[in-house]
Amino acid sequence: MQAAPEVQIRPATPEDAQVCGRICYEAFARINIDHGFPPDFPAVEVAQGVLSMMFSHPGFYCVVAEAGGRILGSNCLDLRSPIAGIGPITVDPAAQNRRVGRKLMTAVMDRAAGSAGVRLVQATFHTRSLSLYTSLGFDPRELLVCMQGPAIGLKMDGCSVRAAEERDADQCNQLCRRVHGHDRGGELADMIGRGAVVVERHGQITGYSSTLGFFGHTVAESNLDLQAMIGAAESFAGPGILLPARNAEMFRWSLAHGLRVVEPLTLMTVGLYNEPVGAYLPSILY
Repeated sequence: MQAAPEVQIRPATPEDAQVCGRICYEAFARINIDHGFPPDFPAVEVAQGVLSMMFSHPGFYCVVAEAGGRILGSNCLDLRSPIAGIGPITVDPAAQNRRVGRKLMTAVMDRAAGSAGVRLVQATFHTRSLSLYTSLGFDPRELLVCMQGPAIGLKMDGCSVRAAEERDADQCNQLCRRVHGHDRGGELADMIGRGAVVVERHGQITGYSSTLGFFGHTVAESNLDLQAMIGAAESFAGPGILLPARNAEMFRWSLAHGLRVVEPLTLMTVGLYNEPVGAYLPSILY
């Protein structure tokens, strides 16, 4: 029998996005559907668009795995902020059991060596990835629930929600540092003017969201500020917002206002991690 070609890891190029996007869609769709959950991406074209952005953005380090000239999977590392975020990592379902996922993870973790910490969010029901990430040194930190539903259309007394402006960035980053011990300034800067919002109380910024959805993060002083931003959102992008399940007050509030759980996920970390002092919604990266 002829030996299988050796798996090689190389930097991703924008031209890889079409093939990698198809693999990304198929990999997530298969594992989700097999476990009774909807696909994270509604169509191949959506996954291709996400990877096209990441593969061409200077703030991301992305790699592909290939063997014998055939692409087997890809992985991305978000380097826009002090904490690096991993994902999406996907492997062609036809190329399983060749340690492709481990090689893709090792490549981005080596690149993240200078970051204060590294984080990711994985589907809790996917025990194989949970085991892989734990074996690579990641600690499970938070059980998350992805929630989706119709716009709530609710204004909270004393709270004013508006589009974020460049002049707000310093206050937002200071707030993030108070809550998490680090900021996510690079991500926020990319989204100002493209959907980021802030909430104000008594003339002070008490929360912000880069995007109310799967790929956005939200930081706030209190649950009231979270409720104000969620209540003002016209929709929740992608599969929905990610909510720490142990924030039972927000979980119950979300359920009472028509949001429903789509799937459970787990936030995992390596390196710097501080227990949040405030309210927050992570993105699918962390």
